[in-house]
Amino acid sequence: MFQLSRSVAVASLVSLLGQCSLATAQPTSTDAIVVDGTTFALNGDNVSYRFRVDNSTGDLLSDHFGGSVTDPIPTEIVSAVNGWVGVPGRIRREFPDQGRGDFRMPAVRVRQTEGYTVSDFQYQSHEIKQGKPALPGLPSTFGNEEDVTTLVVHLYDQYSDVAAALSYSIFPKYDAIVRSASVTNKGKGNITVESLASISVDFPYEDLDMISLRGDWAREAHRERRSVEYGTQGFGSSTGYASHLHNPFLALVDPATTESSGEAWGFSLVYSGSFSVDVEKGSQGFTRAMLGFNPGQLSWPLAPGETLNSPECVAVYSSNGVGGMSRSLHRLYRNHLIKSKFATDDRPPLLNSWEGLGFDYNATSIYQLAQESAELGVRMFVLDDGWFGDKYARTSDTEGLGDWVPNPRRFPDGLADTVNNITDLKSGNTSTNLRFGIWMEPEMVNPNSSLYREHPDWALHAGSYPRTQRRNQLVLNLALPEVQEFVIESVSNILNTANISYVKWDNNRGIHEMPSPSTDHAYMLGIYKVFTNLTTQFPDVLWEGCASGGGRFDPGVLQFFPQIWASDDTDAIERITIQMGTSLAYPPSAMGAHLSAVPNQQTGRTLPVAFRGHVAMMGGSFGLELDPATTPEADKAALPGLIALSEKVNPLVLKGDMYRLSLPEDSDWPAVLFISEDGAQAVLFYFQLNPRVDHSIPWIRMQGLAPEAMYTVEGKGTYSGATLMNIGLQFPFDTDYGSKVVFFEKQ
Repeated sequence: MFQLSRSVAVASLVSLLGQCSLATAQPTSTDAIVVDGTTFALNGDNVSYRFRVDNSTGDLLSDHFGGSVTDPIPTEIVSAVNGWVGVPGRIRREFPDQGRGDFRMPAVRVRQTEGYTVSDFQYQSHEIKQGKPALPGLPSTFGNEEDVTTLVVHLYDQYSDVAAALSYSIFPKYDAIVRSASVTNKGKGNITVESLASISVDFPYEDLDMISLRGDWAREAHRERRSVEYGTQGFGSSTGYASHLHNPFLALVDPATTESSGEAWGFSLVYSGSFSVDVEKGSQGFTRAMLGFNPGQLSWPLAPGETLNSPECVAVYSSNGVGGMSRSLHRLYRNHLIKSKFATDDRPPLLNSWEGLGFDYNATSIYQLAQESAELGVRMFVLDDGWFGDKYARTSDTEGLGDWVPNPRRFPDGLADTVNNITDLKSGNTSTNLRFGIWMEPEMVNPNSSLYREHPDWALHAGSYPRTQRRNQLVLNLALPEVQEFVIESVSNILNTANISYVKWDNNRGIHEMPSPSTDHAYMLGIYKVFTNLTTQFPDVLWEGCASGGGRFDPGVLQFFPQIWASDDTDAIERITIQMGTSLAYPPSAMGAHLSAVPNQQTGRTLPVAFRGHVAMMGGSFGLELDPATTPEADKAALPGLIALSEKVNPLVLKGDMYRLSLPEDSDWPAVLFISEDGAQAVLFYFQLNPRVDHSIPWIRMQGLAPEAMYTVEGKGTYSGATLMNIGLQFPFDTDYGSKVVFFEKQ
């Protein structure tokens, strides 16, 4: 047992924490980034992120992440060192390493040549870059020197000859800081990086709530809010992908924070593989939040001279509640993450063949379905699963995956002939030709396929362990260059031989038997290489991501695919929760949402066609999942009008700001308002989930309007923004499952 003299402890801590820099250099400033010696400030329109180097240890210490601060930060008073927790465990650190007295979760753990996992990363130098460099091999946000400025801080462990670099990019307009970390082996022996967080933030002593998105197949993106308690709490994915189970997103908020008020910090990991989100409230009351690789699926070897780059994590701050946090992420991702030309434009209403026909079709029935779709006013027809395979024809989900050649029995004149016939059709009463899209699942293989018979070693496996099948399929090892080339060639051949303008890229199982923990990240680097190649080669193709629905709805995929299928559950009641949950981190423009047939395939529920259509319009890609030939006449008659309404709404959904006015978990009247970029237009989506007999009609208050401006509200009259936000409007419903779409015009 030991005790340190309180007077000595306090004196040493004041000396340790009161130092602001290692040098007396004159301050340097780029407005967004200000450096005074070795004190660093990143400044957004409404956010400051401050940290510094400690003189005596070379450690990076956190000072502030929150509302704008321009003055010197008061010296933090730290409790005296008594007991087991030393100085490193009593301060807020930027890049906490392991083994030197900080018993909280480390942001980095390196196993050295000798087997040690102790590290001592000390400040070495820094540099400021205008704009933002790309992250090698990984998706990343982008921008020019007017949009973003980057600070890189170099650290070095002199005892192990291991270097680290922390990259901070500030997007001032979005109050967003983007951070990534790298580890480089500068020694003579091999080392292993066992864990590496993209970001680690230590919050000061205060109570916080954490918000996350949980679920499973057909139950994605359900919001979970809980108090941060002492000890560790967190979540992640070990499925090899981001997964339905948890999303790579975390929000920390004040317990009093709501949708529209209070402080909120949002963290979004730009990665599609297994990940870890860890939150720890330590013995001193600080809360540490970290996002990065899943340590159980890393163990990344580094030979001398090699570097491991972490994915980047976007961190945003809002003083305007959870909604403000979401809107910052939405704007940033629309403008500085999604690279597709379709990011905020040209999302044609489509019909997908799957729920209407499944595997039961041929060239004649597909053309007939396309013809009926065109008559409704659909702009694009999408052929789903079942069109491929020769020796192993894809007539069910038991065979054919991997054999990406059109099925000659389904298409005796070739797929291109059918595509040409369909794209000659006119959409509705217009002169616009129907577009054609196709479903593919290039990362997978059925054992019953020519590909697997020729290359069984291409499927992920662990020695002689059984190869576990899900949906009768295995996962191709995209870490292998030859598999990457095969996928690129297969997809390219299809796109080069037919007039295809849309690809739905599916992925219908997680990864089981990995040959090594590092395989998961190697797979991600491989699939990102494939995505980069194909989206660059075919920039005029609209790519949609899908993984049994929302199993890979993450920022990494958004870099390449401007839209992602939000869930295989198309029940509109379920979808309200799923889509609102997804919108915590992701712009509605990125969501694929369709009006499907009833009774619904997942829930068996029958909902009004208008209700189903209105929910689907809240996604950037509106579509139909039905067979017009078997659709009830009343519903079929309503479809052209709903399609036309979706096209009117779509620009606001693609480019506008989203306000979640009322949540389905809190109210029987969920509501969402979209406001155009210039504030001139808005559209309200309002729903009633349960009947209210002999009960007063609720008022729904708007948000985000200009208080002094006047707005003409469709069917209601003209009101000031202040009236609409402070009093609101009433909309009566006669039954349950009522819905309204109401337009606002600013005068």
